[in-house]
Amino acid sequence: MSKTNILIVEDESIVAKDIQHSLKKLGYNVVDVVSTGENAITAATEKKPDLVLMDIMLKGAMSGIEAAHAIKEKLNIPVIFLTAYADESTFNKAKITEPYGYIIKPFKEVDLHTSIEMAIYKHEKVSEVQKERDFLYYSVENKDASRDSIFIRANSRLTKVKNTDIVFIEALKDYVIVNTTSTKYTIHSTMKDILAKLPASEFIRVHRSFIVRIERIAAIEYPNLILDIDKKILPIGGSYRDDLLNKINLI
Repeated sequence: MSKTNILIVEDESIVAKDIQHSLKKLGYNVVDVVSTGENAITAATEKKPDLVLMDIMLKGAMSGIEAAHAIKEKLNIPVIFLTAYADESTFNKAKITEPYGYIIKPFKEVDLHTSIEMAIYKHEKVSEVQKERDFLYYSVENKDASRDSIFIRANSRLTKVKNTDIVFIEALKDYVIVNTTSTKYTIHSTMKDILAKLPASEFIRVHRSFIVRIERIAAIEYPNLILDIDKKILPIGGSYRDDLLNKINLI
C-alpha cells in the first residue's frame, strides 16, 4: 500500500520540523514543507498531495484560511487546520472553507494520526459520491446514447457494461448477480429495477430469479431453456412462459 502524501504549511520552523518528524514516524510521506499561503498553493499544485496540514495564522499577505479555500476550489485536496487559537471567531472563519479537520496545538501524535485517517477516509467517500453523481447526470443527459450499456456499481466504482456482454442475471436474496461474457458483478438491487433499465426488446424475465438476453437462448426444453454459453440451463417460470414464447421468433 502506498504511503499517504502530506504537505505541511507552517511558518514556525521548529513546529514544522516536529510535525514532519511525527508524520514520518507515523508512516506518512511529507512531500514538502512551506511557510506561506502563496507557497502552499504552488506546492499543492505541483506536488498533488493527498492531504494538507495548514496552519491558520500564517505570516504574509495570505492566511491559511484563504490558502485552504484556494486549494479546495482549484485542486479538491482535503485540508486539516492546525492552530493555537481556539476562539470562536477563528473557528467560524475556518469552518467556511469546510476543512476535514481542526487540530488545536499542542497536539499528540495519536490525535494527528486519527485526524489524518478520518480526513482521508471521508474525502475518498465524498469523491466516490461525486463520481457517481456525475455518472448519473451523464446518463440522464445522454439517455439515447447510453441505451446500449448500463453502469454497474460494484467494489466502490461504476463500471460501464455493454448490453451485448450481458448473458443472464440472477436474483440471490437481497442481491443480484449480473453474469457477462467475461465476469460477474454482484450488486444490491432488485430484478424489477434491473429489468426497467434494460431494453425490453433485448432482455426478458423467464423466472422470478432469472433475466436473460434473448439472443443468448440457444434452445428451449420446457420447463428449462439452454443458453449458448457453456450450455447453461435455466428454469422457465410458469407465469413467464407465454411472454417468452411471444418474444422469440417462433415458427
